[in-house]
Amino acid sequence: MFNIERWQEIFEAIRKNKLRTFLTGLSVASGIFILVILLAIGQGMSNGVEKEFERDATNRISVWTNVTSVEYKGLNPGRIIEMDNRDYEMAVTKNSDKLDLKSGVYSRWGQLTTYKKESGSYRVEGVRADYQFLENATLVAGRFINQSDLNTYEKVAIIGNQVYLDLFKDKNALGEYVDIASIKFKVVGIYSDPGGEREETRIFIPLTTAQRVYNAGDKLRSLAFTLEKQDKYEDALAASEAFSAQLTADLKAKHTIAPTDERAVNVNNTLENTKKFYDLNNMIRWFFWGVGICTIIAGVVGVSNIMLIIVKERTKEIGIRKAIGAQPWSIIGMILHESIFVTAIAGFVGLIFSLFLLQLVGPLIETDYIRNPSVDFSVAITTVIILVVAGALAGFFPAYRAANIKPIEALRDE
Repeated sequence: MFNIERWQEIFEAIRKNKLRTFLTGLSVASGIFILVILLAIGQGMSNGVEKEFERDATNRISVWTNVTSVEYKGLNPGRIIEMDNRDYEMAVTKNSDKLDLKSGVYSRWGQLTTYKKESGSYRVEGVRADYQFLENATLVAGRFINQSDLNTYEKVAIIGNQVYLDLFKDKNALGEYVDIASIKFKVVGIYSDPGGEREETRIFIPLTTAQRVYNAGDKLRSLAFTLEKQDKYEDALAASEAFSAQLTADLKAKHTIAPTDERAVNVNNTLENTKKFYDLNNMIRWFFWGVGICTIIAGVVGVSNIMLIIVKERTKEIGIRKAIGAQPWSIIGMILHESIFVTAIAGFVGLIFSLFLLQLVGPLIETDYIRNPSVDFSVAITTVIILVVAGALAGFFPAYRAANIKPIEALRDE
């Protein structure tokens, strides 16, 4: 029931102790503000990680080779290991029932590409048809590489959106010819990539054409695969790890590499990386929650101390109330009411200020691993609940003490 006299008492107490109430509220507002900002940073990190993994298929397995670091079967360390088409065929044949997408890759960096008077230096990658989906590339215009291009060594190119903007300046590019390392390629497609400008400064050409144009024979720089989808993440991760381990063992056996050599064959499993990043994100989020809650507790302790002082100051008043028949629960309600009011108002100020700051600044933050820090509705509701609980906790012990004051002792208090 609404009690106007109680509200008048609360506002009168606040009016008489403006500075004390302000400093107490500031500690609570700061705690909520810090908690919301920390949780927003945690969400921003999650957004950043998700954006990073959008660049490639979420279950992509990439394999590339390096030099050996361990002596094995009389062969010295330092041997350069190069994969070829036979490695790709071996992996595909042996795992035909497991694979979804697959491609060998032959890439060259810094290839001078010109169109009329415009030119630029871009990475050129010889790939197979599945590579569009391995890279999460979306066609803006035209088509991607197909099997016919591979079979007939076609000189066709699919250019990234940034390459298109650099060379064609928003003009029509399909059907036009670009010179890549002094060889003419027909532009048949333009793609965009969720990875952004860095990923769109590449040119895809048929793998067989790349091997022929660059006199690479049947050499490959890397292999890329995805496995068939699984219903459960744990099953997908287990299958991905088993495939990665088996493929590594097969390549080491084929190229006479020591099983203990960790440098010669490298595997990047995005599922494993995703799990590591999200586990780390969860740990950081729990840490942020802990820091924020501890900050709020510090504010609550301040409120509780202030309420104890108020109880001490009003001891005689409380004694008179009890002497004329006030019940203990009404005394407790009076103290809790003031405590929750001060805590809630201060907390809401901190919450609103933090949300306003995130709304203003959050969309402008776009780094590699923090992107658009924000909080959702459920977090806002959680902080409101924390405010109410914090206020109740802050006032409980002072209220309990006030309820146990004996009228005769209170009336003697000076």
